[in-house]
Amino acid sequence: MDCQKQSQVIIDDTTLRDGEQTAGVVFSLEEKKRIAQTLDEIGVGELECGIPAMGKEEQASVKALVDLGLEARLITWNRAVISDIQASIDSGVTAVDISLSVSDIHMEHKLGKSRDWVKEQLKTALGFAKQHDLYVSVGGEDASRADLDFLVELMSIARSLGADRFRFCDTLGILDPFTTYDKVKFLADRVALDLEVHTHNDLGMATANAIAGLRAGARFVNTTVNGLGERAGNAALEEVVMALKHACQIDLELDTSRFVELSRLVGQASCRPVPDWKAVVGEKVFSHESGLHTDGVLKFPGNYEGYDAAEVGLTRQMVIGKHSGRHGLQERLASLGIELRRRDLESFLEKVRREAQTQKRPLTDPDLLHLYRVACQAA
Repeated sequence: MDCQKQSQVIIDDTTLRDGEQTAGVVFSLEEKKRIAQTLDEIGVGELECGIPAMGKEEQASVKALVDLGLEARLITWNRAVISDIQASIDSGVTAVDISLSVSDIHMEHKLGKSRDWVKEQLKTALGFAKQHDLYVSVGGEDASRADLDFLVELMSIARSLGADRFRFCDTLGILDPFTTYDKVKFLADRVALDLEVHTHNDLGMATANAIAGLRAGARFVNTTVNGLGERAGNAALEEVVMALKHACQIDLELDTSRFVELSRLVGQASCRPVPDWKAVVGEKVFSHESGLHTDGVLKFPGNYEGYDAAEVGLTRQMVIGKHSGRHGLQERLASLGIELRRRDLESFLEKVRREAQTQKRPLTDPDLLHLYRVACQAA
């Protein structure tokens, strides 16, 4: 990625829109406010906050978020229909995403319309939005399956009518990072209009595709906290930000130390608990049991940790179990005030491994203390 564009990457988090579209998820207004405020405090630049065309209750919810006076820009999702855009205006936002189907598959099997009809739909909706001085992202639904030359034509129309960016949507999550890169670069090389990538995780590649799109020239990227979203979800905010920082050396200067706090908040509000092994924010992603890894981490964390756990609000955990080694056990016993000679330590390690196998789980501090007392009594 061009170093000059490093500071220009902008996260458009859609937890409050696409995240809430996860089947069965409903956020209360107070939960929406807390999520929005936390995202804003962390430094996320834009929040896609709802669909005002759903009705008065959704409009009131969006208006309540507007009234918070956040630093982040609030943007709403709309069909490319004037009544949808008017509902967003009535909700108080100054930025809208105008979505239209752009693949021949959708045009034939969903809309029953032609490419010319889609172009006229774009002109009418975008013209109305710009008459009302709105910031506009033109959302290309199913762009990943669309004809690229047709996307260039749509982007050129959008640019001529004052659109601020074009959203390239991998609506079905069917792309791989290499194809994503090629498609986004094709568009970036042909139309001078900011690009945004919106990726889904149906094949487990949402984060990788989001990064690929940014590398190809996109400036905006859609995310959701914990990867919530339709079907298998979207690119996870925490994954995209930390991947940019540590895989691409692009620091968006967000307060990532609050990622775990934010993740738990959204997990609770969505009734979707965060798995212990969830990338970046899972409770146990900085856990070490293997003797080789534990020894390496104790000598120098960078041996087996790509970044400091505190960067995302976690702490390292040394797990004592079947695969533990002498150094990890020694460190854990020392924290309990127990010191053993090397020969005794080796003997105790064997007991620890056997007990962990029997219990089929790691040993807790009370387990270790009990095992130690039993060993002392036997001696």
